[in-house]
Amino acid sequence: MRQRFTPLWLLLPAAVVLGGLFLYPMYQLGLISVLDFRQAQVSGGQPTRFVGLDNYVQLFTDPQFWSVLLATVGFAAACVVATLAVGAGLAVLLTRISRVPRLLLSLAAMAAWAVPAVSGSTVWMFLFDTDLGFVNQLLGTEGFNWMYDRYSAFALVGAVVVWSSFPFVMVTLYAGIEAISRSVLEAAALDGASTWRTFWQIMVPMLRPVLAVVVIQSIIWDFKIFTQIYVMTRGGGLAGQNLTLNVYAYQQAFASSEYGLGSAIGVVMMLILLAVTVLYLRTLRRSGEPL
Repeated sequence: MRQRFTPLWLLLPAAVVLGGLFLYPMYQLGLISVLDFRQAQVSGGQPTRFVGLDNYVQLFTDPQFWSVLLATVGFAAACVVATLAVGAGLAVLLTRISRVPRLLLSLAAMAAWAVPAVSGSTVWMFLFDTDLGFVNQLLGTEGFNWMYDRYSAFALVGAVVVWSSFPFVMVTLYAGIEAISRSVLEAAALDGASTWRTFWQIMVPMLRPVLAVVVIQSIIWDFKIFTQIYVMTRGGGLAGQNLTLNVYAYQQAFASSEYGLGSAIGVVMMLILLAVTVLYLRTLRRSGEPL
């Protein structure tokens, strides 16, 4: 019994610090979400009034909220699939190239991973600039505005998200592939299995725990994307056509001074991500990783 609770005692100091950093902001977020809290209340001109679930009723009866939620889920799903495809493909490539190209590819991926989101988004905006962008000059489409159309804007922002996210997937899956016994792959080759069949019928099943963790982690990251959307679409695009939940919450809370409504959006996002986090922890437990 003593050995069983020893890890919990060792984690207690970190739990106290993290609890102070996370629990109090979560409490404040939930508190403000049930208050009539606007600019007048912030400045002290009017008293704060308890409104219960009125902010949530207003949120769930707003068609724009459901439209933004659907767009957020679709955008996050597309980013997760693309990130997984790029990362998995490059992970397999790392196992088949020599040492120097593998080192160069790894350094290039880590450079993309290390670039701050604001800086990376700004560079991509310059590359796809309407008049001076290298991409438009290369394609001969000078004057084409990639941010004018909803889907091209989402596609461009998604490309930036994938560019900054695939190194995590690549390195994680590469480590998983390297952990697979060579005798298994050699046996598949002796049986005449093609590279594609070896990947799908041998590697993927053995990498399933790692893939589950990578997918769930990517969902958490991509669902709460804010910086790339806000910077590249200048706050959500034309008439809010490129809003995601994070940007929508920011607009309601700070642009419209509806802090209670913005907090309600934050609580909804927190609950969604909490559900995904619980699934993530269960996946870690099933794969044998320490929690």
